[in-house]
Amino acid sequence: MQTVSVTWEHSFETAAVLVAVGGAMALSKDPRVRKLGAFARETAVIGVLYALWELAGRIAGFSNKDAYVRARWIVHFEHDIFLPSERSVQNLILGHPLIVQVANLYYAAMHFPMMFVFLIWLFWWHRDEYRPVRQVLGWTTLVCLIVQLVPVAPPRFLPGIVDTGKLYNQSVYQHGLAVDQLSTMPSVHVAWAVLVGYYTWKIGNGRWRYIGPLHTVLTVFFVVATGNHFWLDGIVAAAILCACAWAVFGVRTGWHAALRQWRARHGRSLPAAESEPLTRSLR
Repeated sequence: MQTVSVTWEHSFETAAVLVAVGGAMALSKDPRVRKLGAFARETAVIGVLYALWELAGRIAGFSNKDAYVRARWIVHFEHDIFLPSERSVQNLILGHPLIVQVANLYYAAMHFPMMFVFLIWLFWWHRDEYRPVRQVLGWTTLVCLIVQLVPVAPPRFLPGIVDTGKLYNQSVYQHGLAVDQLSTMPSVHVAWAVLVGYYTWKIGNGRWRYIGPLHTVLTVFFVVATGNHFWLDGIVAAAILCACAWAVFGVRTGWHAALRQWRARHGRSLPAAESEPLTRSLR
């Protein structure tokens, strides 16, 4: 079955339409319509991020001269720091065709839908947490895309690693889907999954908060088991996420502390209505 390719041009066009629709809805007197308009504009962010991801992949694909050299260096580096080989992870599932096919489908289909559902949940039920988390998402993705401009071949391009997508005719790349195959380092799959897992656990309540961490574990395991990413791809992605989260929340905390000091010097206190949302977002 032929799969429709989503290009960076289509993503930018979709984002532009969402911004226009959201802007028009913002003029409504109905607060529910204005809220939907705000969500439409926020959804456009996903379209822009995907477009940038696709574009970065294509730029990286213009030069693959050293992509395999870098991939082999990663293999040696992982060996030197005693990480298990990607092939040893594949061996855990290769004898179970159903699990391999589930892994392929999860890698191909769950990346964007999980982030989309997560942002809906955050926007609709935890609005005061939404903006800083979205900023972390945006900066993390941007930094990952900049790093991805340096092409690195995925494990499945190397001898001894099975391309499980091709093995069962489930490869997302065989019809031109997704980004170029040499934009593997760092793994945006892992970066987004760790973000979803952490903030779902941190903000959520009850048994549903386990969904995010479960998604993180499955994503990390499946991107390696399918031969799409090295362990180091995920480690670097998680490090970038932590750095961006520290920058976003550190700036907010510093600004908030400075504002408190300024108001204290002038005999003013920070109103509870102003401080409470920020305090909740930093818990």
